[in-house]
Amino acid sequence: MSNFIQLHLLTSYPPSNLNRDDLGRPKTAIMGGKNRLRVSSQSLKRAWRTSSIFAEAMKGHIGTRTKTMGIEVYEALKSKGVTEDAKEWAKQIAEVFGKAKKANAAKPLEELEIEQLAHFSPEEKKAIDVLVDKLATTKAAPSSDDLKLLKESHTAADIAMFGRMLASSPAFNTEAAVQVAHAITVHDVAVEDDYFTAVDDLNKGDEDMGAAHIGETEFGAGVFYLYICINRDLLQENIGGKVLADKAMEALVEAAAKVSPNGKQNSFASRAYASYILAEKGEQQPRSLSVAFLKPIKGEDILSKAIEALDKKWANMEAVYGKCAEATKTMNAETGEGSLKEIITFVTE
Repeated sequence: MSNFIQLHLLTSYPPSNLNRDDLGRPKTAIMGGKNRLRVSSQSLKRAWRTSSIFAEAMKGHIGTRTKTMGIEVYEALKSKGVTEDAKEWAKQIAEVFGKAKKANAAKPLEELEIEQLAHFSPEEKKAIDVLVDKLATTKAAPSSDDLKLLKESHTAADIAMFGRMLASSPAFNTEAAVQVAHAITVHDVAVEDDYFTAVDDLNKGDEDMGAAHIGETEFGAGVFYLYICINRDLLQENIGGKVLADKAMEALVEAAAKVSPNGKQNSFASRAYASYILAEKGEQQPRSLSVAFLKPIKGEDILSKAIEALDKKWANMEAVYGKCAEATKTMNAETGEGSLKEIITFVTE
């Protein structure tokens, strides 16, 4: 049985539009028969792995997710004096990681892109750079051995945690060691409309008193519950040992507690820290506590009531199932009890 770390976070966001749907509205979900605000796991994971917290903690151990590595290789070859064969060689390198797009006369470099995003580990990026230098020196086409650029073993924390899939080379897939739920509000919500105008600074109002621009955006506010499950054994296996795995977990916990998605931040400045964290660890089967909010929290003191509901559901689960984890630790910013540092120490010790 694997050793699991489970995190339950409550974070209160003021008016915001953190994660938009195809119409620009805040994403929502129906839960318990009521409409809730939602922030997708994809949005959360990208915000965390691209944050300064993660960049500083895992420097040199972060992957690059892109379709355009072939174009980067092409530009690097050209800068090193390869002209005639640069495009063909760059395409061969790109196709190691995915199927190349079809040639497009209107966009001559588009065929150097691959059709799906690929996540490149630092080790693979280094291997590509070494091959580019070799090609520039020898002026000879890459051999089949040269093109063995995919690496089963790597130290990319984001790939180790969130996984990757290479449809054309499944042997080099990485199973995600971290599962992230969609964050949802603990109460029902109504998405609201913000009608706004912009004034032309040079309009003196002599002839036209109207606004220079009229717009509308939608927003919502709420207390969000977020659940994260970490398979610590798999993370250590994916990233090559306990030291890097612990650093990755430290960065993840800090980012999850402090980093907000980037959606509409310039308009709403809706940055928030988690107000409550319950951390659990043990070999028991993981389980979310989202059921604590199946019945929406109501009233004025939503956050305190949400903490009470989460603690009560945790205790009830323990009562009927027995111990659901071997140890727990909490941080409560409402009462000033515990600390993020203690949570991080608990997770990694």
